[in-house]
Amino acid sequence: MRIFTAALATETNTFAPICIDRRGFEASLYAPPGQHPATPTLCTAPITVGRRVCAEKGWTLIEGTAAWADPAGLINRRAYESLRDEILEQLKAALPVDGVVLGLHGAMVADGYLDPEGDLLARIRDVVGPDILVCAELDPHSHLTAKRVQAADFFVAFKEFPHTDFVDRAQDLWNIAVAQLEGRVAPVMSVFDCRMIDVFPTSKEPMRSFVDRLMEIEASDDDVLSLSVIHGFMAGDVPEMGTKVIAVTNGKAEKGQALARKLGLELFSKRGTFMMPSMDEKQAVSQALLSSQGPVVIADMWDNPGGGTAGDATVLLEELLARGAQNCAIGMIWDPIAVQICMAAGEGAEIPLRFGAKSAPGTGHPVDGLVKVVKLQPNAEMRFGDSIAPFGDAAHIHLKGIDIILSSVRVQSYDPSLFTALGIDPLTKHILVIKSTNHFYAAFSKIAAEILYCAAGTPYPNNPALTPYRHARKDIWPIMADPHGTEAA
Repeated sequence: MRIFTAALATETNTFAPICIDRRGFEASLYAPPGQHPATPTLCTAPITVGRRVCAEKGWTLIEGTAAWADPAGLINRRAYESLRDEILEQLKAALPVDGVVLGLHGAMVADGYLDPEGDLLARIRDVVGPDILVCAELDPHSHLTAKRVQAADFFVAFKEFPHTDFVDRAQDLWNIAVAQLEGRVAPVMSVFDCRMIDVFPTSKEPMRSFVDRLMEIEASDDDVLSLSVIHGFMAGDVPEMGTKVIAVTNGKAEKGQALARKLGLELFSKRGTFMMPSMDEKQAVSQALLSSQGPVVIADMWDNPGGGTAGDATVLLEELLARGAQNCAIGMIWDPIAVQICMAAGEGAEIPLRFGAKSAPGTGHPVDGLVKVVKLQPNAEMRFGDSIAPFGDAAHIHLKGIDIILSSVRVQSYDPSLFTALGIDPLTKHILVIKSTNHFYAAFSKIAAEILYCAAGTPYPNNPALTPYRHARKDIWPIMADPHGTEAA
């Protein structure tokens, strides 16, 4: 067997002011054929898992380009088209192939393309023809369009949020692909539109039990090859935004459709109950200061670079400074210019510095102060499960009792190793402020005495009922109160 694999992925917040060109991909991950590292990045696990699977089977794996950009705003048209065409030319050169196994995110939007993944998959299908396997792993925070479903044999999405299972789901993808290529199964994909948009953390109920049941059904029902929930991405203003359920069965389309519908209506019946309860910055800081134990982790949940925001909001930092808080650490504030200034000053220097809150309204105010440059780290990295997340040249500065990490590459706060990379022991801090909606939970919950979810400022459009969409459908909850026509559903 000859299998082609490649990855092209990012998550586009269409409301974010930060556009992405090829340099955005190159700063995060750009790996030409054969140059992908042994460690997977979030959406490139099909490549690393494919290496092992094909080696075990004695099959030939032809690797194409792998490209990932940390989430931001609109993708430059030339950047998308050049990466797309690069992969398509590699596929054409690899022909004949027996299958195409891809790593995609699913929430990319480019200038001139509301559905880049649908465009890529349709072109791949045109290249290989109707009878060749085409499948992909998806991030659940994506848009499942009809064009994508038509072009692919099946999709498998991460089940967990935080996304701790992207390697396991890549293995599931390959298990089904191998079984299809060996003639042992005939995958059929059924999709149900939940007609809603919500946030579904699996670290709490009711989503925890729901995902556990999906895995129980997969394990106990031989007809069911895979079940996935596409959560949707509310900051992506596209026509087919929303939550959907995928059932991949072994030739049982009607059974798959009925199962997807049943599960989808169950999700709909629990709408509005999934998200973590949150508080504003004044409440969060007050509660953290009153805590007798640390570290107290405050998640600046809507200034999350993983959702496409800049990650430069200072609302929580301003509140900490106003309250005279001590023994706190902030990880991170994106400000490449401030990092350059600190790099030029050198470790140990005391300098006047203005940093943060440059990207958009609702992110606070730039902070001014006499800071000490404590540590400088070129090409800083943190862990994210089995992966490594780079955050570029970084500076650890100290201001009025608060340690602050400034980064030159936008990335959310996945793991306490972001602090240790800059010489900060997170276990010694009373308050840790991080920027993430829920991906932080798997790692930070292991060290936190308490976790507070904070809605500080308005860097992210987090209320779909009020978001000024131009393209998104209006017939989904909470934009429409009851799109299924009955509250009993």
